[in-house]
Amino acid sequence: MKRLLLCIVVSTFLLAACRAAPEAPSIQITLLADGRERKFAYPAPVTVGEFLRDPKVNVELGELDDVNPPPFTQISDGMRVTVVRVAETTECEQSEIPYKQTTLLNEGLEPGEQRIGQAGQNGTLEVCYRVTIRDGVPSERVEISRTEIVTAQDEIIYVGPTGQVEPVPINGTLTYISSGNAWSMRGSSTTKRPLTISSDLDKRVFRLSADGRQLLFTRKETGVDGGTFNSLWLIADVPAGTEPVSLVLGDVLYADWIPGLQNTISYSTGEASQAAPGWRAFNDLWQMRVDPRTGETLSIQQILENPPGGPYSWWGTRYHWSPDGQKLAWVQADAFGLVNLETGTLDDALLSYAVFLTRADWSWRATVSWAPDSTTLITTIHGAPVGRELPENSPAFDIAAADTTGAFSANLVKNAGIWAAPQFSPSVSNPESQFPAGYMAYLRARDPFNSINGEYDLVVADRDGSNARTIFPPQNEPGIKAGESVYQNQEFAWSPDGRQIAFIYQGNLWIIDVESAVAHQLTLDGGASNPVWTL
Repeated sequence: MKRLLLCIVVSTFLLAACRAAPEAPSIQITLLADGRERKFAYPAPVTVGEFLRDPKVNVELGELDDVNPPPFTQISDGMRVTVVRVAETTECEQSEIPYKQTTLLNEGLEPGEQRIGQAGQNGTLEVCYRVTIRDGVPSERVEISRTEIVTAQDEIIYVGPTGQVEPVPINGTLTYISSGNAWSMRGSSTTKRPLTISSDLDKRVFRLSADGRQLLFTRKETGVDGGTFNSLWLIADVPAGTEPVSLVLGDVLYADWIPGLQNTISYSTGEASQAAPGWRAFNDLWQMRVDPRTGETLSIQQILENPPGGPYSWWGTRYHWSPDGQKLAWVQADAFGLVNLETGTLDDALLSYAVFLTRADWSWRATVSWAPDSTTLITTIHGAPVGRELPENSPAFDIAAADTTGAFSANLVKNAGIWAAPQFSPSVSNPESQFPAGYMAYLRARDPFNSINGEYDLVVADRDGSNARTIFPPQNEPGIKAGESVYQNQEFAWSPDGRQIAFIYQGNLWIIDVESAVAHQLTLDGGASNPVWTL
């Protein structure tokens, strides 16, 4: 009996061991990827990402591929997993930029006469897009860049002005720039004529010799190997209208005739830059004697070698020769002083002031003017704060004077404005003149604390700033608009006899008699600048 029971127990155990283990419930997943649909019975709850990495599934995801549900989601029965292959590509298209037509007045033409000064050329614009491709089908197109491959060139048509201006006597030689060309008048405004026809003067250099015969100027350069931004040129005989000759100098930021030395100039250079304002100054200074007929260099020597450029040195140091040619002033963003011509260094500043923070891509530099006896200079200085602002933010600009020994300096005019540009007149020979010793002229801002873009009046005073009187414009008329130039624009110029001033008003050249305040308009084309007046 016991044996029988043991057999029954053993048989029961063997039957149970031979019977198949029950299967665990499976998770049904539908996968749609790469254009086909597959179904999987997955035994364990894992994330979608783990499921796709399973060798049996073998779906390798790209960086941009879109998975739904997201890879961190745990799979569940009946879930549908979709993998969309995503790629990005860049497509660029080019289109034409039509040129514009610009009409400019040109006093070299007869009234109403037209002449094409520059042919128009269409430009080319390239627009690039980022294109998103989902499972081989473009779905999104987003603009990512817009580049002018070729800049359109305007068609320039010159037209002769139809108006007339009254003839005015001109004492000496008066030169100016109009629509990119050098012009001159000598003896009378009726002798007005162009000295160049290239329409490419850049206004950085425009200087007439003391005898009114030789003119230095710079021209724009484009597309030149090495990125040269301008070149220096010379007209040897302005009255005769000789052709300009190149002085084989480029990247010139300053150049002027040295008084008392024949055919000799000083100049300073820089280099082209992709950053504003388009150059970086070396703040160097050279002296060069040239052959005026050919432009050939006859001798050259360095006056200053890498002097300190002061704050914002990239803009450049300005230089100004005294009338006797024995002294040279330097001007930087926070001071002015004299160059030591014996040691080739900058002497200590005669006047210092806080740098003016322009918050733009230009740096302010004052102009300086020498007294006829070469002992005193006047300039614009950055004034003290008018409230609680920092010194570099002060809106005040004053006119100050200093003698060359450094023993004397004084503020002559408070709150004249940033573009005051004071100038001493030549010695006045007329004993009946209101100011027989000579004048000082300057531009005075109508709103002295908003003088960068504001209007100005032309003021004449004694050389110490006293007895100031406004001589232009007439009361209730718009003011003179001054402003920063590419480098060193000149707003007005004294006549050689100190009795008249040439200035720019509403884009045209005017002259005014200082005693009577009678003004005459000399041009009509609206493009005049940089008056320079000598014998």
